[in-house]
Amino acid sequence: MTRSGTIALKRWISAANAHRARTLAVIREKGPGQAQFWFMALAIGVAAGFAALFFRKGIDALQSLLYGTEDVAHLHTFAASLPWYLILAIPVAGGLVVGIILNWTTHDGRVRAVADVIEGAAMWEGRVERRAGLGSALASLITLSTGGSSGREGPVVHLAAVMATWVSNRINASGVTARDLLGCAVAAAVSASFNAPIAGALFALEVVLRHFAVRAFAPIAIASVAGTVINRLEFGGVTEFVLPQKGGLAFYVELPAFLLLGLVAGVVAVVLMRSIFLADDMGNWIQRKTPLPRVLRPAVAGLMLGALAIYFPHIIGVGYETTSRALTGELILHEAMVFAVLKVIAVSITMGGRMGGGVFSPALMVGALTGLAFGLIATAVFPNVSGSETLYALAGMGAVAAAVLGAPISTTMIVFELTGDWQTGLAVMVSVSISTAISTRLVNMSFFLTQLARRGVKLAAGPQAWVLATLRVASVMRKKEDPRAASEDQCWELIQDGVYIDGNATLDAAMPIFEQSGTPFIPVVTLAGEGEGPELWGALHHVDALKAFNRKLAEAAREEHS
Repeated sequence: MTRSGTIALKRWISAANAHRARTLAVIREKGPGQAQFWFMALAIGVAAGFAALFFRKGIDALQSLLYGTEDVAHLHTFAASLPWYLILAIPVAGGLVVGIILNWTTHDGRVRAVADVIEGAAMWEGRVERRAGLGSALASLITLSTGGSSGREGPVVHLAAVMATWVSNRINASGVTARDLLGCAVAAAVSASFNAPIAGALFALEVVLRHFAVRAFAPIAIASVAGTVINRLEFGGVTEFVLPQKGGLAFYVELPAFLLLGLVAGVVAVVLMRSIFLADDMGNWIQRKTPLPRVLRPAVAGLMLGALAIYFPHIIGVGYETTSRALTGELILHEAMVFAVLKVIAVSITMGGRMGGGVFSPALMVGALTGLAFGLIATAVFPNVSGSETLYALAGMGAVAAAVLGAPISTTMIVFELTGDWQTGLAVMVSVSISTAISTRLVNMSFFLTQLARRGVKLAAGPQAWVLATLRVASVMRKKEDPRAASEDQCWELIQDGVYIDGNATLDAAMPIFEQSGTPFIPVVTLAGEGEGPELWGALHHVDALKAFNRKLAEAAREEHS
């Protein structure tokens, strides 16, 4: 290249960098335009798709290395031929590594997953914890590779949310923009995990954003398709499960059976969820009552899983081999019932032991086994008026998963896309609707929202129940220098009576104080060290708190209906 050509190239590169810097500055100050946002959605979709792909390939590679098989799709069958001590040792070693990772990257030893993404979307301006999220993804990868009995979708969803959070922080995105970016990342992650673009987009809207705003649909759909393309470049356009082409639905005669299946599936879903919560409570109780270090909790769970896997290797990992056998009718009634019970136990041990992973795939497996068991009984009792038992397995898979996730729409779609069978939609929809109706009466709407409620985050009741927790007292109060602030003498009188609030608290702590004291304002203080008096910041006026609450509710409604 000539000297003049080199100079021209350098000038062009310099101009391009300057233009990029100016564009980024404008985006940070004013937010991205619609076209820019769609390009960002595409980029996040591609990145999340690759994250899901690498996560899946990483599990396969590590499983192949540890268990010594190249065909990880039939790991359960192969594991039955391994020495018992190897099946026992691998989950224990995995639990030790998981405990170290979580102890280093989190403050509470808890794996981050879908519930944390939902909380981030609602309460933290569309952002999630990055360090804890990366640690949780790595811990879940090791869990699923070393015999943990959970799903890969929850960790992938949170990993994608970490990517969206990084982008949102880079461009200083507002809450609405950041939430939409979060939805794009989640949609792409789910789509890439299941090769299901429609269900991925609906899952992001129904479960994470918890609204169907028209504004958010286009970028989320773009990201979802991008994630699916990444999956299909590697695996092709095949469905996750292949159903046998036999039997059909005797619509009018057989529909009552699917109503009954929905009832059974709803109860099974509640049992699965409550078993996980019970195991978590028991784990917490054991930690409090014994000198067991937090870092060893996953290893103890790994020991229990390994002991169970010696006799029942079907519990190892995601469980797609057993799910496929249920959907193709390769299991007998006794096997379907026993494997369903054992899977519930194994998932509870895994998640109660803080090993990592998600609940989506286990719900699919338990649902398929439940549906198959129900179908085997139904077709045996009424052989002349019933279709195939595998149709019940398909409907059961959707019904249990929908009840656990609290997502009847996206779960119905994901069952169709996983199997490629669109002819049995009525049976699946009937079972899903009944199971969801039953489970929502017995838990806080879904597994994820119940998880959050157990931590004191009450998203299930709607914005009016959690918006106050997003507003800091310090951002609403009137400082003592403000001419409209309450007099310092009046503030100190109330402080002497014990009526005050810390400036770092939120309005959900302030509102009960207003109700109990009956005062028009509450002094805002900083609580000093022991033996020192509080420092007065200003006062929180009741009318200001109510105005802030109303503004926040209006913003939430405007976003939902935009």
